[in-house]
Amino acid sequence: MSKIAEEFGIKQALEDLGLNDINNGTSTGTDWFSNGDIIESYSPVDGALIGKVKATTKEDYEKVITTADAGFKEWRTWTAPQRGEVVRQFNDELRRLKEPLGKLVSYEMGKSYQEGLGEVQEMIDICDFAVGLSRQLYGLTMHSERPGHRMYEQYHPLGVVGIISAFNFPVAVWSWNTALAWVCGDACIWKGSEKTPLTSVACQNIAARVFKENNVPAGISCLITGDYKVGEMMTKDDRVPLISATGSIKMGKIVAQAVAARLGKSLLELGGNNAIIVTPDANIKNTVIGAVFGAVGTCGQRCTSTRRLIVHEDVYDKVKEAVVSAYKQIRIGNPLDENNHVGPLIDKDAVKNYQAALDKVVEEGGKILVEGGVLEGEGYESGCYVKPAIAEAENHFAIVQHETFAPVLYLMKYSGDVSDALKLQNGVKQGLSSAIMTNNLREAERFLSAEGSDCGIANVNIGTSGAEIGGAFGGEKETGGGRESGSDAWKVYMRRQTNTINYTTELPLAQGIKFDL
Repeated sequence: MSKIAEEFGIKQALEDLGLNDINNGTSTGTDWFSNGDIIESYSPVDGALIGKVKATTKEDYEKVITTADAGFKEWRTWTAPQRGEVVRQFNDELRRLKEPLGKLVSYEMGKSYQEGLGEVQEMIDICDFAVGLSRQLYGLTMHSERPGHRMYEQYHPLGVVGIISAFNFPVAVWSWNTALAWVCGDACIWKGSEKTPLTSVACQNIAARVFKENNVPAGISCLITGDYKVGEMMTKDDRVPLISATGSIKMGKIVAQAVAARLGKSLLELGGNNAIIVTPDANIKNTVIGAVFGAVGTCGQRCTSTRRLIVHEDVYDKVKEAVVSAYKQIRIGNPLDENNHVGPLIDKDAVKNYQAALDKVVEEGGKILVEGGVLEGEGYESGCYVKPAIAEAENHFAIVQHETFAPVLYLMKYSGDVSDALKLQNGVKQGLSSAIMTNNLREAERFLSAEGSDCGIANVNIGTSGAEIGGAFGGEKETGGGRESGSDAWKVYMRRQTNTINYTTELPLAQGIKFDL
């Protein structure tokens, strides 16, 4: 155990989460299906080995899918409120273990401890939402054109749901899917990121204890581990009617094609290239807070991270000066230390992509306003710590059009009215999150209109980063079009059925058709 891990209680957190045997490649409640190669998890915080897990083999996967399918057939017969009660108890365990799980998220992924706690809180919030939802999986009653008939629609459990999540939110995104899928009556198979396997095992351990106490059928919550080849087992499997995948656009296109080839359903949450429009009527203080947190939070590794700041020429210099000045106050270091704002990138490959982006923007004619670079020396031994950078750039630059998963913010200027800013904001292939900073009602309403932001999320006077559980989360264009979490996102985990009941002694046909025998 490293010095940082000892100082900040990582060992105790692992024990609390049932991961005390993790270093020999096994773990309580999950080792029964893991028989493949060893995957080692190193912390980007200090480069230390946290633990090891085993990858899922093809034979292991067959056991998982068979068990999940059998479990689903029983689980779907439980009433939705009964399933909701199990989720409520799972939620109680999350509340009890919020601190150790948040600490593990921070140490294994590299986000700040407060963000780690916040991610677990998202799990708690979606479970609260799901418990309430378990008593209102409603359909509609419609009037039939045929006398003596009643017509309505209802929703049934879909089956086995495959979940592919990314390293940047190693537990929250899984819970957005699985909490809803569980109350809907589905079984879930989760392929967490191979970059953060221990947080996945920890969540599975928590669920396993609760499920055992409630005699939940085996297979309702399964975990598979490994690289993209493990994910392909699910995406190509027609026994998995829905694949919910979070990750890069490149990955999403591969998943979408594989699932579509078998006429399955896809829920895709892919890349973002999110912008904040700053108008002359913006509150500059709030703009700076929203832009800086949006750009550097989670070291720029959120799909909703702010990548572009589109500022009106009348306030451009003022905004630029304020944001550059704010960057001087950013503290970079061990994310478990709550005095620091920014932790490391996930690994050295991410560092290379970050450096390449800064080189590319200069090559294309941009100007660096806040120098980037890799930090070295005491406290930065992992080689994953970088300086958040700012560059003046043009929207058409190839690097600006591309999502760089790192703390690089591009500043650009617009003139004219908000329509000109919207052309820049919408002028990328991604369509996840967007924001406008303005106190002008007309500008705000134009931004939110059908002619305004083309993103799935459009905010006024808050940043692009983050989202509340109550609203559906997702984006358009190459972001994939999926929706998770709140609102009516639950419907994707169920199959819709239209029912008509004839309570007469005759059999009238629709559209007045006559068929006499």
